[in-house]
Amino acid sequence: MSRVRADEEEYWHSSKFRAFTFDDEDDELSQLKESKRAVNSLRDIVDDDDDDLERVSWSGEPVGSISWSIKETASGSTSSLDGRDSSLQKGSSSYAALPKQASSYSLSSLFKGFSCATHLCFSLSALTDTGVKSYAPELRRSKAEYKDYSSDWSPRDTVRRMQRGKVCSLERFRSLQDKLVLLDEAVAGHDGNVITAVLIFLKRTLRREILFRELEVRQVALCHLIHFLREMGEQKFLLDLLRRHCFFPLSLQLSQYREHLNIQDVEKRREFLKGCIGLPFSAEDTSHIQDHFTLLERQIIIEANDRHLETAGQSELFRKYPRKASILNMPLVTTLFYSCFYHYTEAEGMFSSPTNLKKTFKIPDKQYVLTALAARAKLRAWGDVDALLTTKNWLGYTKKKAPIGFHRVVEILQRNNAPVQVLQEYVRLVEDVETRLNLATKYKCHDVVIETYRDLKDRIQLTAYKCKVERGSAEEEKIHSILSN
Repeated sequence: MSRVRADEEEYWHSSKFRAFTFDDEDDELSQLKESKRAVNSLRDIVDDDDDDLERVSWSGEPVGSISWSIKETASGSTSSLDGRDSSLQKGSSSYAALPKQASSYSLSSLFKGFSCATHLCFSLSALTDTGVKSYAPELRRSKAEYKDYSSDWSPRDTVRRMQRGKVCSLERFRSLQDKLVLLDEAVAGHDGNVITAVLIFLKRTLRREILFRELEVRQVALCHLIHFLREMGEQKFLLDLLRRHCFFPLSLQLSQYREHLNIQDVEKRREFLKGCIGLPFSAEDTSHIQDHFTLLERQIIIEANDRHLETAGQSELFRKYPRKASILNMPLVTTLFYSCFYHYTEAEGMFSSPTNLKKTFKIPDKQYVLTALAARAKLRAWGDVDALLTTKNWLGYTKKKAPIGFHRVVEILQRNNAPVQVLQEYVRLVEDVETRLNLATKYKCHDVVIETYRDLKDRIQLTAYKCKVERGSAEEEKIHSILSN
């Protein structure tokens, strides 16, 4: 008897609950320990190979095995121990004397097909307290599940578990070699989500230079990273990546350049365009991007200066013709028209000078004359129009010349309500006779019509045209003079 007593003392003093005293064998916590020993002896009944069983409580939190239920019951019993009377009889060794747990759950309906021993395991956890909150018993996981927390998975096993939707920590892969093996295994698994997850981990834990270098020989992973960066809007990182890999398709570079349309701040857009110059475009496309960047810089300078002049009221032109919109982010042709309208007489050395813009951006003569003519005609500056269309040869002789054709000159001048005298001067310069007659008739340039019929010696048409002019006018007298001569 004394030997049994000694064994029991050794058992209880070796327990992890060293802060308590268990001198009374009938104490409730003693009953809990006995229940725990009984429950632990039933572990072999549960099938360890069933990996699909899920351990949940009614609170929705993942929990442990049956020992968790005992622990929860023990914590509840300890907190309520001082507020209730003991219902156990001293010296009793039978569980029949204990009150039954009043449970609102039907274990037979929840766990159909389980053995009686399994039901006993869940009942023992609630024997010591009738007032403790009831929890749904959980199903035990296999031992293989606990390897998730021991960090024993290889890169291949980690990738396979990620493919099955299991939670795996990648932080334990610290060396560069382990990380690259993990990436190679992810690519070999052909699972885009796993590849992207591993790339996010590498992006966070590796320097850019090392990551870019290793991705040069891993094209599949590189394409995944580019797509991820584009979706997340990480433009700076993507720019650095594209600069490093200049052999990428043009569509990626164009899509990156197109992002400047989403940037509202003009300074940020200028910096973005400056970064786009380094993208691996063709020589022609690179020249266009360079011109775009230079134009925006010019617009920033012109806008700041003109806003100051307009606010201060120092320019009569700005007072008479206030600006309707900002010049920022406008096309080149619009900028040229603006410059010809407000800064036509400025020297070539000024950024806002039309001739400076023409030379810098290599604007063709036709485009320049067409734009400048429209701007000066809108201001009714007919002297500037005449100077624009007048050229001088090497002998010093001057002549009128229009790269766009004088018929278009006449149309532009007429849209801006040019006087008949100005129109007649340029209608006469139209070379095609039929076109000249049509324009002169349409815009009522009578002198041009009369002179043309006179040169053609067409008395019939001249006589018929006499009916279209006012009686007693200078045009009618001119027609009589020609017909009688």
